[in-house]
Amino acid sequence: MVQGDVRVNISYDARMVDYDEFAYFNENLSEWGLPDRTPRVRRAFVAVEGLRQVSALIWGEGPPDVVLVHGSAQNAHTFDTVALALDRPLIAIDLPHHGHSDASFYGPRALNEHAHDVVVAIRELSTPPLTFVAMSYGGLVSVALLHEHPELAAQLILVDITPGINVRNARHILDFIDGPHAFDSFDEILERTRTYNPGRSEASLRRGVLHNAVQRPDGRWVWRHQRHAAPTRTPSPVGDLWQWLEDLALPVTLVRATGPSSIVTDADVEEFRRRRPHDDVIEVPGASHSIQGSHPLELAAIIAARLATA
Repeated sequence: MVQGDVRVNISYDARMVDYDEFAYFNENLSEWGLPDRTPRVRRAFVAVEGLRQVSALIWGEGPPDVVLVHGSAQNAHTFDTVALALDRPLIAIDLPHHGHSDASFYGPRALNEHAHDVVVAIRELSTPPLTFVAMSYGGLVSVALLHEHPELAAQLILVDITPGINVRNARHILDFIDGPHAFDSFDEILERTRTYNPGRSEASLRRGVLHNAVQRPDGRWVWRHQRHAAPTRTPSPVGDLWQWLEDLALPVTLVRATGPSSIVTDADVEEFRRRRPHDDVIEVPGASHSIQGSHPLELAAIIAARLATA
């Protein structure tokens, strides 16, 4: 396991900026009215297969009891404000092929293979069981992971995701993810992000792009999840995620966004209630699909309440 921070020079608007991934927490604290403090955060890397590594942010000191798993085309920093609000030891994973984790041989959407890598990282970085907080694609990865390794979790909190997701309901998300593979300038990539994230502050979107994009030697910008070469292996088939979710012998909470970008339908909620009749569905009014971005304090409060009753 290798630890340390990550610093790279980033150029945009004809200016050179020293990007320090740990230098923006004061902006998160200020924007959301959280107490001013210097958080304890470090980056860790865990070998998962040969020379490949999965990376994570380790928040706080002491044994973590929470693991945060991001969605497709995101990275561990998407949970920064949530982690700051919780102010407790936790892990935020960079899924394989995302963030600072290495590329997966199977590409950015290899659910079973990504689940296997996350299992290795969690066992190296923590002492399970943990509370899993898993958003969108990360939620599906976590269902697959816990189907095979239920001993790793005390409970699962799904953030705006169920196995009922389909291309039609997620079209607006997929359009953003599957957009241009490179941008001529930082302003261009920021503008595209702004278009797909109305209502988010300029500062938060700028932070998000800096954390989730890199500049190539030719000066153009590319998303971290798109910077890798084409996959060389075919992912294994995914099983019945609804059945896997139903079979989990641990508490599961569905946190549903009610804003226009949510991908959880009323039918999905009905199916979740049918299969998990004793579990809770909590709605966050007006939240976007990425609840951790649009309503991080509400999500942090939900997590804290679940931890208090675990």
